[in-house]
This record gives sequence, C-alpha cells and structure tokens, in this order.
Amino acid sequence: MFKELREYLQLKMRMSHVYQPVMIRRLLLNNGVAKATEIALDLVQNDLSQIEYYEKRVNAMVGKVLRDNKVVDKSKDFYHLRGFSNISENERSELVNICEQKIEEYKKKRGLTIWDHRRRNRSPVDGSMRYKVLNRANNVCELCGVPSEERALEVDHIVPKNWGGEDDIHNYQALCWKCNAAKRDTDDTNFRDRGKVFEHKEEYCLFCHIKRPVIAENRLAYAIQDGYPVVHHHTLIIPKRHFDNYFDLKQAEFNAVHQLLSETKRILQQTDSAISGFNIGVNQGADAGQTVQHCHIHLIPRRNGDVENPRGGVRHIIPGKGYY
Repeated sequence: MFKELREYLQLKMRMSHVYQPVMIRRLLLNNGVAKATEIALDLVQNDLSQIEYYEKRVNAMVGKVLRDNKVVDKSKDFYHLRGFSNISENERSELVNICEQKIEEYKKKRGLTIWDHRRRNRSPVDGSMRYKVLNRANNVCELCGVPSEERALEVDHIVPKNWGGEDDIHNYQALCWKCNAAKRDTDDTNFRDRGKVFEHKEEYCLFCHIKRPVIAENRLAYAIQDGYPVVHHHTLIIPKRHFDNYFDLKQAEFNAVHQLLSETKRILQQTDSAISGFNIGVNQGADAGQTVQHCHIHLIPRRNGDVENPRGGVRHIIPGKGYY
C-alpha cells in the first residue's frame, strides 16, 4: 500500500486545493483513522481565507475588547498578555482551566448559535445548487473578484431570504465573506417589497404581453423569435419586468438573461447546424435605434457566407466603420 499511496500523492493526485494531502496526512498521523471533525480542524488551519477571517475578528472584536479592558497590549502583529512574566506555572494552569470552563459553559448555553456569524444561511444551500452558483461565478467573488483560494466564498441571496427572496439560482450570487458581511452591515434598504419589482408590467407594452411562441424561459426572462428578423432564427432575450434601460438590470435579472442567452444559443445550434457564430447586441435609447421601450437583447445567428465580408461585426452599425 505504501507504493500505491506514494504514487497517488506524487503522480496521480490532482489538486484544486490543499484538502487531499491535509486529509491523508491526518490519517497517517492518527494511525489510519480520523473523525471528520479532526480532518475539518486540519483543513481550517490550512485555509488562509478562514485564517484571514478570524484574524480580522481578533483585531476588530476580541482584541479590541481585551485592549480596552487592559488585559492585553498590541505591538504591530503581536498581542501581549499584561503581567504574564509575574504569573507562576501553577497560576497559569489554573487560569487555563478557568478559560476552558468558560468556553464549555458558553457552548452548552448557546449551542451552535455562537457561530451564526459564520452560518450565513440558516438552511444551507443545497450542495448541487451551491456548485452551480460558484461554477457560474468561476469560483470568484461576483462583487470584488477575489478567488476562493484567497477568501472563502459564500452563496448569498440577492434579495434576502427573510424579506421574501426566493431559493432560486437567479436570486443567488457568489460573494466572499468580506463582501457579504459588508453588504449585510451597510445595506439597510427595506427589501420587503423588492420581489414585487420583478412583476411590474405596462398595459400597452408589446413585450409585457407577448403573444408569440416562447422558445425558452425562466422566472425572470424569456426568449422569442424576433418579429422582423435580420436572419433566420434571430432571437430576442427579454426580461419579464417592464423597464427600458439595459443598465437597469438587477443582478438576479442579469443572471436570468445570461442563462437564457446560453440556453438559447445551445437550442439554436442544435436546431440549425449551419450556425457558426453569433452577434449579441442591445439598442439602448432612441439614438442607438431602440424602437420598443422594453429592455431586450438581440441574439443573431451567423453562418459562413451569409455576408460577403463579416469582418467588423457590430462595428457596421456606423456606416463605413466596420472595416479597420
């Protein structure tokens, strides 16, 4: 077994994180057997994003409280217990025991609620859904862009769950714990009616009351064939909420629209094997050619030879500027 394990570690193991060697090391050190809790503790100790999280808690919370109460002093990155040199070995042991008693008493009193600051979702997001959200975000924070290797990512409800936000992939985003905490701490907007904004429609809007067949849809957007196609299978991706400006897309709608663009592209290519490219565009404002004042995105299939020279693509919206 030694040779097989050495071969796995040195040649076969594919690492996206430190998890595998950390777990194997713990099993080796524990005579081949270890509880999941023991392995989890080792993972936490090797997860720099977790260390960063608690380092900030030390400096901003517990370290500040103990400094204010004149129990510790701080010099650069080091904390010093006041009067430690005057404490005997027996006195130190007694103080350590008191600390451990206090910890156990508090755990029994509060249970898991003492870690609520790390348990963002009381009902954890399903594992497969969490994978989809993080995969869609390419394992980086969708606000600041930091990768998961540097800072732990959390699946966040865009519209908070306790204010009517749905357990739906279009209402999820991947945020690092730092951005998630900042959002929670600073956004005091009343979200209670936020969900209703997605239901807004105008009585006389063509796209609010569409009668053409729907190619694909999700909760916040749908796809239809363009009524005046420039090519066969010219498609429109349309948010269900009535608003005219693409730049007013809410994050949940952006997620929904992007998902439909990808899904519709796949459907069109399965339907027509001649499709070899796409133009994607938005006419935003009358001066840009917008004629229906309801946000929509054009997905225009392209085929080899459909124009004499396709070079420049969307640059041809300004005559003479397509070629360069």
